Amino acid sequence: MTLSHPAKLRSVVVGLGCYLPPRILSNADLEKTLDTTDEWIVQRTGIRQRHIAGEDERTSTLGLRAAKAALADAGLSGADIDLVIVATSTPDYTFPSVATQIQAGLGMTHGVAFDLQAVCSGFVFAVTTADKFLTSGSHKRALVIGAETFSRLLDWNDRTTCVLFGDGAGAIVLEAQEGDGTIADRGVLTAHLRSDGRYRDKLYVDGGPSSTRTTGHLKMEGREVFRHAVAMVTDVVQAGFAATGTTAEDLSWFVPHQANRRIIDASAEKLGIAPQKVVITVDLHGNTSAASVPLALCVARDDGRIKPGDLVMIEAMGGGFTWGAALIRW
Repeated sequence: MTLSHPAKLRSVVVGLGCYLPPRILSNADLEKTLDTTDEWIVQRTGIRQRHIAGEDERTSTLGLRAAKAALADAGLSGADIDLVIVATSTPDYTFPSVATQIQAGLGMTHGVAFDLQAVCSGFVFAVTTADKFLTSGSHKRALVIGAETFSRLLDWNDRTTCVLFGDGAGAIVLEAQEGDGTIADRGVLTAHLRSDGRYRDKLYVDGGPSSTRTTGHLKMEGREVFRHAVAMVTDVVQAGFAATGTTAEDLSWFVPHQANRRIIDASAEKLGIAPQKVVITVDLHGNTSAASVPLALCVARDDGRIKPGDLVMIEAMGGGFTWGAALIRW
């Protein structure tokens, strides 16, 4: 006897787009101004270069370019979208939100647009949030964007942090479609989010409008972040497997947050995910915070790795601490 499954709304990926600023800052460039070397940076992080936003580029500029690319990929326009969520920790202004600026840039005067702040986990949090809107039936199509200009938060004399980060933006279009209620459905199958504010001093920015009235600079205890990251990533990915009855062997692709090659490798090994299934872009982009996962998705989709029907696990961990994972049937 075959068990029947009730029909279920799924948030299906129908478009994907990205944007990277044209200026590339290599490790060799950093050697000229810092007491560091390409070998030192690559050995500890896996990063070889990063993109840096130009003086005329803001987070909304990058996000709008990625949004337009995602809409074009989906064959849609702003008129077809009724929800815009931007994950960012580097907004143009304290307010209004980046999302409303992108909404206006797309010519939209309808729907709802707002920013979401979960630092490097932001895109996973935003995808999960959009999924709740779409599967509730309240909205039909969502534009989910991760956009950052982290270069504006860095102390360029601190070699322990400024070598790690870059700028960029990525976006996906999610559409509510009816599925069969099984893991064979396309779309977001499950998502798991966590946070623990006790770890604020491990990764934070030492400024803000209510404290110093300045933007501040990024501060990080790298070893502590590494120590927690692998366990936290493993936690939410395994929760995704448990919720869907899947395993590491079932995955087509593992698309982690691109913070540090050693964290990625250690996480994949602990989870039993084969190295050839892991998408790596940290060498080209550095850590682009909320933009890193959609940028990695773009690279792997555009080069032919990610195909329709593939089972893709995305995950991220960031300041707060925040961490999360989502399992998506492409």
